[in-house]
This record gives sequence, C-alpha cells and structure tokens, in this order.
Amino acid sequence: MDTKTIIIGTAGHIDHGKTTLVKALTGTDTDRLKEEKERGITIELGFARLELPSGQSVGVIDVPGHERFVKNMVAGVAGVDLVALVIAADEGVMPQTKEHLEICQLLGVKYGLVVLTKIDMVDEEWLELVKDDVSSFLKGTFLENAPIIPVSAVTGRGLDELLKTLDEMISKIPARKAKGPFRLPVDRSFTMKGFGTVVTGTAISGTINLGDEVRIYPPGIESRVRGIQIHGEPRETSVPGLRTALNLQGVTKEEVQRGMVVATPGALKPSYLLDLEFYYLKSAQKPLKHRTPVRLHVGTAEVIGRILLKEDEIEPGATYYCQIKLEEPVACLPEDRYVIRSYSPIRTIGGGRILNPLPRRRKRHKDWMWDELKVLSKGKEEDIILLHLKNAGIRGLTQEELSIRSGLYGKPLKKELDALLGKKRIVKLSQDNIFISSKVLEDLKEKALKLLDEYHKERPLVEAMPKEELKSKLFPSHIERSFVPASEAVTRLPVQRIFNRVLEELSKEGRVVVGKESIRLSTHKVLLRKDEERLKKEMEELFKNGGLSPPSLEDAINRITKDQGEKEASREVLGLLLREGRLIKVKDGLFYHRDAVEEIEKRVISYLKSNEEMGVPEFRKLTGGLSRKYMIPLLEYLDSKKVTIRVGDKRRLRSKAG
Repeated sequence: MDTKTIIIGTAGHIDHGKTTLVKALTGTDTDRLKEEKERGITIELGFARLELPSGQSVGVIDVPGHERFVKNMVAGVAGVDLVALVIAADEGVMPQTKEHLEICQLLGVKYGLVVLTKIDMVDEEWLELVKDDVSSFLKGTFLENAPIIPVSAVTGRGLDELLKTLDEMISKIPARKAKGPFRLPVDRSFTMKGFGTVVTGTAISGTINLGDEVRIYPPGIESRVRGIQIHGEPRETSVPGLRTALNLQGVTKEEVQRGMVVATPGALKPSYLLDLEFYYLKSAQKPLKHRTPVRLHVGTAEVIGRILLKEDEIEPGATYYCQIKLEEPVACLPEDRYVIRSYSPIRTIGGGRILNPLPRRRKRHKDWMWDELKVLSKGKEEDIILLHLKNAGIRGLTQEELSIRSGLYGKPLKKELDALLGKKRIVKLSQDNIFISSKVLEDLKEKALKLLDEYHKERPLVEAMPKEELKSKLFPSHIERSFVPASEAVTRLPVQRIFNRVLEELSKEGRVVVGKESIRLSTHKVLLRKDEERLKKEMEELFKNGGLSPPSLEDAINRITKDQGEKEASREVLGLLLREGRLIKVKDGLFYHRDAVEEIEKRVISYLKSNEEMGVPEFRKLTGGLSRKYMIPLLEYLDSKKVTIRVGDKRRLRSKAG
C-alpha cells in the first residue's frame, strides 16, 4: 500500500521566525506550552496542518531552534519528508542553522528548500547579499540546488510563491510504502479526560487499525488501540508519514514515555548494543577516541552510550563502522537513521544509519568481526541474510527474527529465502519454522565425521559410537552462546531435529551407517590383531565351559592375560563379544555364554507349557541344583526378556513366549 502522506519540518536558528511562518501559512500557533509563550521560544515539537493550493493536505512539524532543545529537533526531523530551512534575512546563517542542516543530512532527509524570513526588515541589496551567502553555505549539501524563497510573515510577501513551490516539490516526492511492522516513536504522552492515555508521534512504517493489539518498546507493555486521530480527526487507520495520536487501552501515561515506540507485537527487540555506519562530521574538528561517552538520538529517544571503535581514534570528515554500548535499551531496525551528539559540551558530531539492532560485542583485534559490517552496509540482501544465519549458528533464526535483523518483511523476505533454499544455501526445519545456514549444517557434518573417526581410533574393537555420546559432543552445553545478543535469551534449541538431519544426510551420502542406538563410519570395520583374536577365543571358551556357573569377569581376565596391556585389551574384547551376542550380560558383573542362556530359556518354556507355575525349587531342578547366586539373576533376566512373568513367588509363562 502506497500512501501519499507528507510531513514538512522546519529547521533553523532560534528566533529566525519558524513558528511565525507556520502560523502565517496554517493559522495554527504551534507554541502551545505556557513556558513557550512566556519565553517566546519553541521547546517542544509543534504540529499544524497545511492545505496547499492543489488541495493536498500535509503535516507541518515546527521544531525548536534553541541550542538547548536540539534533541527535540532531532525527534521532529526523524519523520520528515521535506525540510524548510528557515534563515532570517537580517541575521543570515547562524550556529544552529549549520547544526540543523547537518542533522537533516545525517537523518537522510532528501528534499527541502530554504525560506528567507523577515525580509520586511532588510532592503533589497542586503537581501541579495544574504541570498549569495546562503547559496555558498549550501554547496555540497542536499540543499545545494534547492529553491530559496524570500518571505515576510508580517506583510505576507512571498507566501503564495512559497505555497506554490511546496506544492510542486511535494508532487515529485514518491509515496511512502507501508511495508514492515507498524512503528510510532512516541514524542508525547498525556491523559485525556474520558479517554485515558494518548500518545502522539509520526508513524514511520506499517499500518495500524482501530482495535489492533500493540506492544510498547522497550518495556514490552501490551496494549490495544481504542482510538486513532490524524490531525485531530478520528480515523480507522494510520499509515506512514501521518502525525498520529493513539488512545491506548490499559496503560498509564507514566508507563509510556517519550523515546518509546508503539509497534506491532513481536516486531522489535530492545538492545543495549548497536552496529552503526557512522559519519563523523568534519565540523567536529578533533579525533574521536574509543569508548568516548556520547548521546545517541534515534527516533524520539535520547540515550547515553559509549562509542566502540576498532581503532584507538577516528578523524573527522569520514565514514566509519563502529558500535555503541548504551546505558538503556532502544528498539530500532536496520536502516533507521540516528544522530550522535557529544556528551559535554553538547553538540552534534555525527550520525548515519543502523546496520544491526541486535549484534554481539565485536572484539577489536578480530578483523573478521568488523569486516562483517561491510556486508551489512553494502552487501546484497541474500548476503545479509546468510551472515545473520551463519552467526546464529545451530540456534538458527525464525522468519520474524530474520526480519528484525535484516529489515526485510513479507514477500521480499520470502522471495530471498525461497531463492536461498533453492540454491541449497540454507536449510529450513519445518517443524520449528527455523532457518539454518547450510554452511553451519556442513560444519556439523564434518565435525560429526571427525568425532566418529576419533572414536574408532580410540576404540578399534568397538563397532559403533552410541548416538547420545555423539550428540553430546556435537552439541556441547556452551553451544547456546551462539552469535546472538547476550541480552537475548535462547528460548529454544532444536538440537534433536538438527542432529537427526545431520545423521540423515550423512547416511544418504553413504558416509555413515546408522543403527537404532549407535552410529559408525561406513568405512569402519572391527579388525582384531593376533593377540586380540586369541583373547577373544579364550574368553568365549571360558564362559562357554562355565555353563550356568560362569567365572567372574575379573577371574576370566586374570586367567587369559599376562600383563596390564592385555587386561585392557580383554575388556575391549568383552565388549565386542557382548555386541556380537556371543556373551550376554545378565546383571552387572555377571556374564553368560549365549548357548547357556538359550538352553535354560528352552527348559523353562518347556516346563511352563506343561505346568502352570514355576517356583524357585522347580527352577533349581531345571538348572541342576544351581545356587541362588546364579538362580535369582537368571530368573530376573528371563522376566526382563518377557519370557516369564512373576506372580507372587511364582513365575508364569508369558503368552508370547510360548
């Protein structure tokens, strides 16, 4: 949905006539606060509606010009489509004129014009000199070729030309696209009698409808929209670019403060750390050092933070990649514009766009971490998606999480994901709706093969590795520290499904053989040395000859071995005999040869087919007078194998055993 909704913002030095100009154009006095009336300056943002000659209705934001209130000016410009840089003809370019122009450029404002006010106070010759001075001042800025319109709010001279010029310029500004989640940075919160809490701001993305659920970020407070007003008129919907007032249900004005964002639930995740593309203004004049305290302005929020650089310091007049660590969390998205002002004395020193709203701390000595920011800044959309998935590791990311990190939504994101799935560069775990980098999956497969190879080398007589052992080594507990923000809790980790996917692909490729409980390399075979063959043969004979009264394991090992090395090897041989089914473990420390167990099983089944029950005395006769040391474990083993079932002190034949 494209919406032709335009916001015009004023900018310029204090007392250059911004508010008077807005009143002359709209009939609205935007100085609404008592303090503003008393002091004759604009402190808070003022709003008015302007009807242009063509019939197009636009919103006008009157921003404060005083140096102390530049932070409010930043909040106003954040939602502006076209800026009117106001310069008084009797004073010309002043300090706040320069700073406001810099802020507009840093916030990415593309359209604008210059309004020379108070021309009734100067003669024509002076006016021409001011025009020339302003033209020189604007060279190299986005207003270099902008119209310069002289006006007088007192006499009305030039106002018609200004309105006509605004009409022409606005007709060429492309309509905003209502893509992504609804977001409204809050610049005011107040209570209206009979309505409750109302918040105002300029909607910067998405749409909102009456009755929609919303969430207030960063605190995460849930609410519902009870009412919508656009320029004081009730509406059913609001779209990007509109000055919007929302009546929120179930929240107090104290809970919703300036700097917060009212947005679609789940659309944002607050963060104390941001990746930035940062232009350090030439006017800053001195180098900026690593960890310098600064003031970040994003949306309507102002937060103290520290600039984190790869270098020890950076020089003015260039663009850099950096991070900022904040004292309070903010909720924003990639491509959002921001401004940075020095901590003290306070003045604008730079700004740019946010590259990643949910990064991990980048170590200064790790070049690859900083190289990633080049991808986020200049890479294609698929490269950005792949980078985020690679950094998420086995945790993966849902489509919603990818949106927050990449700034892509709906069909554009689905198109990129479908293309990457088609190229087999990403994998989707459908049950969890989680996407994982194919590179991550390939790395897991290679790690699994390496672990299996190491296992086979350490235990050459063991046919296969237990699946659970492989999984625990493939996904150690610290894996939850994937490259995701430390503040973001890992709420799910689909390890089992990823593990199954790894085994499935390795099996299809013929690289492993997967059993019910174990897994081995397809190339692995148990090959015994001559001494191991001897140990295996002698151990089996000992247990076979032992019949129903077999030797203890330690006794068997001592009888067939000569030294410690053979003792260790004999235990591996025992495991091999157990896996081959030649020996059977009846209980811990008690092993029988398969033939002996099969023989007593046949005798018991035969006896119980002829007799309803069997007690211990009857079982002793069947075993030729076996002692309780062996009888009880054998009876319990037959119960566990579901040959017999115990009823009181007797055993009965299970139906399936017969």
